[in-house]
Amino acid sequence: MELYSGQINNLIEELAALPGIGGKSAQRLAFHLINMPKEKVRRLADTMLEARENVRYCRECFTLTDKEVCPVCANAKRDHGTVMVVENTRDLAAYEKTGRYEGVYHVLHGAISPMLGIGPGDIRLKELMERLQGDVEEVIIATNSSLEGETTAMYIAKLIKPTGIKVTRIASGVPVGGDLEYIDEVTLLRALEGRVEL
Repeated sequence: MELYSGQINNLIEELAALPGIGGKSAQRLAFHLINMPKEKVRRLADTMLEARENVRYCRECFTLTDKEVCPVCANAKRDHGTVMVVENTRDLAAYEKTGRYEGVYHVLHGAISPMLGIGPGDIRLKELMERLQGDVEEVIIATNSSLEGETTAMYIAKLIKPTGIKVTRIASGVPVGGDLEYIDEVTLLRALEGRVEL
């Protein structure tokens, strides 16, 4: 027996199909939307449609933006000679939150994963290499510490090394508040290798 009518069920199903939204959250969101004033619901729907229609990739770094060039790439105060390579826009946002990185980015939109059939041609590597024809002095590879991220980092390093551009990899290691006994060996080794003098 269905608990709700067709339209309510449809709304719950559509919301539950979104990443990170389970059945209970979808139900809570559906009832919230149903109880919102119609004008607010219309504004939310219009905002989603406008974003879907107008958001595109920055022509320089390939992050998501509603302009031709994103705010980071358009900022003349940023160091355009230093390019940090990240897997996705969320990674870019995480580094921007630190407020300490002053260079620009290049978003790959994925990582090399032979198991999933994702090769170098499926991510934005060609665009990265084209971008390096300019005045780039350093490429910081900031892919994840996963197998795919490490594979991608090694592949990028091999591509860039012959150009003479400095290639660095972010250090990764022990998270703040982490107990050493629970941290895997690769992370511990990376923390050791990435150590700095105090």
